[in-house]
Amino acid sequence: MEVIENGNAPPITQVVEGVETTMDPTTAKEKAQRRLELKAIRTLLMGIPNEHQLKFNSIKHAKSLLQAVEKRFGENAATKTTRKNLL
Repeated sequence: MEVIENGNAPPITQVVEGVETTMDPTTAKEKAQRRLELKAIRTLLMGIPNEHQLKFNSIKHAKSLLQAVEKRFGENAATKTTRKNLL
């Protein structure tokens, strides 16, 4: 049985000399940044249809999640033309 200490947040990992270690957020600023990161991830996952949830559920960072979603559900020709016309 796995014990999760910081709510349901995945631990922050750091690789030092090829060894991966987990780092707990220590300052209030780090905790606030981590909370915002998790909020961004949850918001992005809410916009993904249910049948695609499992494909994106394992991604731990909001920036890489957004890139994966954009790659998977990329623009089509109609949205590109609309964007050009708006600019």
